[in-house]
Amino acid sequence: MLNDDQIGHHLNQAAEVARRAAAAGHHPFGALLVAPDGKTVLLEQGNVDTVNHAEAVLARDAAARYRPEYLWGCTLVTTVEPCAMCAATQYWAHIGSLVYGMSESRLLEITGSHEENPTLDLPCREVFARGQKAVEVVGPVPAAEAVIAEVHQTFWKSR
Repeated sequence: MLNDDQIGHHLNQAAEVARRAAAAGHHPFGALLVAPDGKTVLLEQGNVDTVNHAEAVLARDAAARYRPEYLWGCTLVTTVEPCAMCAATQYWAHIGSLVYGMSESRLLEITGSHEENPTLDLPCREVFARGQKAVEVVGPVPAAEAVIAEVHQTFWKSR
């Protein structure tokens, strides 16, 4: 698992990916795949659309590129807690660790009942708990939450 400095650094990188996604007209979510060394970013992905979330696209891409044994030592770093679809995709891709900055419930507070983001408020830990492998989870990360929340508040107010 990443140390605190690595977590902060990679969450800032993921927030930048989210900003680029928003600038391209997509929802502001960003994800990274970090190698077992805790430093190397193997993949990055912004949100594509309402079905192709950043985390799910990244996990599918990672599963196509890397062996499961290698991915188990990797960490998916993402701005917002993965939804049930994304958590399950991470699980099936065999990515062993997750770090997220802001909780799904906080996202729901920001977006409310916005028709473009009908938030599924199901904690990723509950999804992982139903599986047969122990995915390690760190999040939310209070030091990163304010920056990530600001990106979302700005984006969703403009929609």
